[in-house]
Amino acid sequence: MNATELKKCLALLLFLLAALCGNLTAIGTDKASAADDSDNQLKLLNWSEYFDPEVLAEFQKRFGITVTETYYETDEMRNEILFSTNGTGYDLVLSNGSSIASYVKHGWLAPISGRDIANLQHVSRRWRTSFPDSEQYGVPFLWGTLGIAYRTDKTTKPVTGWMDLFRPEEAVQGKIIMIKYSRDLVGMALKALGYSINSTDSRELEEAKQLLLAQKPFVKTYSYVTLGENSSMVSGDAFMAMIYNGDAVVLQQRDQAIAFVQPREGCLLWCDFFVIPASSKNKKLAYKFLNFIHEPAIMAKLAQYASYATTNTAAEKLLPQDFRNDHNIYPPKAILEKSETYTDLPPRVAKKYNDIFNLVIQ
Repeated sequence: MNATELKKCLALLLFLLAALCGNLTAIGTDKASAADDSDNQLKLLNWSEYFDPEVLAEFQKRFGITVTETYYETDEMRNEILFSTNGTGYDLVLSNGSSIASYVKHGWLAPISGRDIANLQHVSRRWRTSFPDSEQYGVPFLWGTLGIAYRTDKTTKPVTGWMDLFRPEEAVQGKIIMIKYSRDLVGMALKALGYSINSTDSRELEEAKQLLLAQKPFVKTYSYVTLGENSSMVSGDAFMAMIYNGDAVVLQQRDQAIAFVQPREGCLLWCDFFVIPASSKNKKLAYKFLNFIHEPAIMAKLAQYASYATTNTAAEKLLPQDFRNDHNIYPPKAILEKSETYTDLPPRVAKKYNDIFNLVIQ
């Protein structure tokens, strides 16, 4: 097990232990739980394996600021962390765009002043305004799609649509990994059936539930595929997975037998944002960090490290031509036109999504 995977395992173990104790304030790496409240320390809640450590080291060296990271493995885990602490304990949180409005309603976020982030001028307005409250409370980071990775040496035919995942051929049954997140699980089942990923229709949700229950015997695990050299997709322990596009590109670099497809019906189109909790005592440091990462050369490096598209138009011009032309990273127009972003669901509908999710993963 390499150091990154060991760190991920430790993060998950601490999460489970904290949950059992009814206290989630110390979830994540031991670095974050041991952190003090010094004036030159920035506490970041982030995806694991998402941020170039060399860029982080450069920021710390340039400004004399120590960054401690707490990792989460799914959007749902991040939400649980924030709900358990009432949105406190961090100076910056990396959030999916569709969660920002909910965080604002809970009073967890501080408005972001564009005057204090000069490099925000490089960020595409399309992404700044892509979600409710995102322009006022968020700074766009990277964007991408959700699709399907599969081993071409373990399947008998090419994967082209969502139904190839939900009604899999016999060769991959029992070897499928599905993301353990209610919106992704239910949303893509809806997409497979030809419905919106934001459907509020009871009949359509019932069809999605039945599709997920029928798929359940063929699912190896509800989690997220790891990206290291011991990944189950690389070892051949898993043959197919629901996966974010940049992560699929990383796995392809480890094994060329892994293919990635953005289903013909369209995908989830997502964008991650940095948000600043209202409780943060180091907002000035947070602004320094946000301005730093949107320096075009820095953002180009971050995009290449994670294998995701950047929201920074100046950085995009610095990316290698083969990166910009990679349709797994920058989807073709035909896919984008069929893709959707998540919208905030009415409480009663959100409960239906969660009920379906809990029934399926139990």
